[in-house]
Amino acid sequence: MTDPAQRFLIVRLSSIGDIVHALPAATALAETFPQAQIHWVVEKRHALLLEGNPHLRRIVALDTLGWRKHLTSSATWLEIRNGTSDLRQTLYSAALDFQGLWKSAVVAWLSRARERIGFSEQWLREPSAGILYTQRVSPREHVHVVQENMALVERLGARAGRWQFPLPWNDEDDTYVETLLNAMDAGDFIIVNPGGGWRSKCWSPENYAALIRQMAATRTEQILLTGSPPEEPMIDGILKGAGAKRARYIPTTLVQFIALARRARLFIGGDTGPLHLAAAVGTPIVGIYGPTDPVRNGPFAADDIALSNRRPVTHTRRAATPAYLPGISGAAVLAAVEERLARAHG
Repeated sequence: MTDPAQRFLIVRLSSIGDIVHALPAATALAETFPQAQIHWVVEKRHALLLEGNPHLRRIVALDTLGWRKHLTSSATWLEIRNGTSDLRQTLYSAALDFQGLWKSAVVAWLSRARERIGFSEQWLREPSAGILYTQRVSPREHVHVVQENMALVERLGARAGRWQFPLPWNDEDDTYVETLLNAMDAGDFIIVNPGGGWRSKCWSPENYAALIRQMAATRTEQILLTGSPPEEPMIDGILKGAGAKRARYIPTTLVQFIALARRARLFIGGDTGPLHLAAAVGTPIVGIYGPTDPVRNGPFAADDIALSNRRPVTHTRRAATPAYLPGISGAAVLAAVEERLARAHG
């Protein structure tokens, strides 16, 4: 495909980590076809993650999560109609569905793109959604999800190079983070992010409290806990359990977290959006993994460390008995922290 008037639609609605993992594919598409227009369909609540991306001509923000909660509302159906009209403003050469769900496949179909490209059935979370694609791609097995995503744009002729993650930045948030760190005298700090979308992906609060207590006793860095507002009670409990004066909670916006991660000596946490943002900006990482495969979903820098309990891999959040991630000791995580810091900083 070499038509300079080409227009491509990327469909990756959510979530934060999954959007981050699709960014290098979008960059490869833009660099291979510099005259093409690239648009991206995303959930409204995640649209900020794409703001300022130099490779995107247009961001189409939909509220499919909100629509599902109010399907009987006339206002919802008006939003759906307007969203569909918004999709159809452009005649797309191809729509690429990175999500593999019925709703994302329907979005690609509604765009009326000439080609609708998605993954083959075994890679789809909802395999029957593939019926709406005109082309199905089978990426290599046992590779990182970023490489899986590259397979879709390679079908269009894009050339995969160095992975690039254009993330939002602004001077106001960057200055805010710098000022905050200076006020705390936190020149050197470690981020601990204990939360996650699924409880089964999270190490227990008790484990985090013990780890922070041990790090505070043996290391000199400040320990900054991050998380979303609903996670604040859990974080407060961790801080109380740790009893460490150099540990504190830092609430941030998305863009502020990215600025914070750029400055951190280390990130510790599970398979969740903040870990993938930290990986994208090159923060050294110790990842704690259970029901997801770190080969596919883990940090990708050669020196990063992903600890796994080697339990069966599952990508569903509907566990029969939702318990915290078992099988990884505090001693193992502390040893990984020391090793990763040594690799990064000597």
